[in-house]
Amino acid sequence: MHPASLARLIALAALWGGSFLFMRIAAPALDAVPTAFGRVLLGALGLLGLAAIMRIPLRFQGKFPAALALGVINSGIPFLMYAFAAKVLPAGYSAILNATTPLMGILIGVTAFGERLTAGKGGGVLVGLAGVAILTRTGPFEATNALISGVLACLVATACYGLAGFLTKRWISQRGGLDSRMVALGSQIGATLLLLPFAGWQMVAHPPEPGHIGGDVWIAMLALGLACTSFAYMLYFRLIADEGPMKALTVTFLIPPFGVLWGWRVLGEAVTAAHAAGGGLIALSLWLVLRPETARPAGKATTGETS
Repeated sequence: MHPASLARLIALAALWGGSFLFMRIAAPALDAVPTAFGRVLLGALGLLGLAAIMRIPLRFQGKFPAALALGVINSGIPFLMYAFAAKVLPAGYSAILNATTPLMGILIGVTAFGERLTAGKGGGVLVGLAGVAILTRTGPFEATNALISGVLACLVATACYGLAGFLTKRWISQRGGLDSRMVALGSQIGATLLLLPFAGWQMVAHPPEPGHIGGDVWIAMLALGLACTSFAYMLYFRLIADEGPMKALTVTFLIPPFGVLWGWRVLGEAVTAAHAAGGGLIALSLWLVLRPETARPAGKATTGETS
């Protein structure tokens, strides 16, 4: 990976690891839908501001509908699921579960996009599922229905991310490509349009009480929308454009350590053996899934080893 791409990868991991911290602060106070809607709205406004400052022409080259639809899958639904999970799960847990994104990509690729399932990838999926089970069953929290629902919400989010990687290639890359900044902007607009009616209904049915919401919540929302969404998505789509979707997905290796670190440092969340055991198995599964395979020479026996 090019050094500039590596720097973007680390910065993106730190930002997205921090997003779980900010959601953990905001979602219990605002609820899931307003948190997710505020994030994508601020993300879209931030990207528009960046485009104006950098004098980027708002040209979608006929791919604006595709970018909107991509935003529903890559931002709207996942952000809502993670905001829901943030009400019941520690930030570090959600960050570790986020690392199942490549596993979901493998399953979706095999079932819907004709991808080949190798022994290494199949083993990686099984090891990853074992890691999720350990994280859920042996953590510092009782495995209640609420906790299980939070874990399932995270897995729905990662399934959306896995699907979005293939759709980005099909809808954007294979149709001539598009400036990564426009993909990011269009996706946030699409996610905003998806969540707008639900956020509007909740505002009417359950009006917020501003006096009961602390300044830390508003700061968390600004950081979540502007830093962890608008700026981070520009980094992410640039990585996809420069390095391809699979290499861009390696950011999931780095998000869990940052998520656990921010949760521990800021919120005092416990770091337990479940983090090490479950997170370690998920990391091993990622290595199995993402490692490149050595091409087999024609006419020669192979040892079965891959690099």
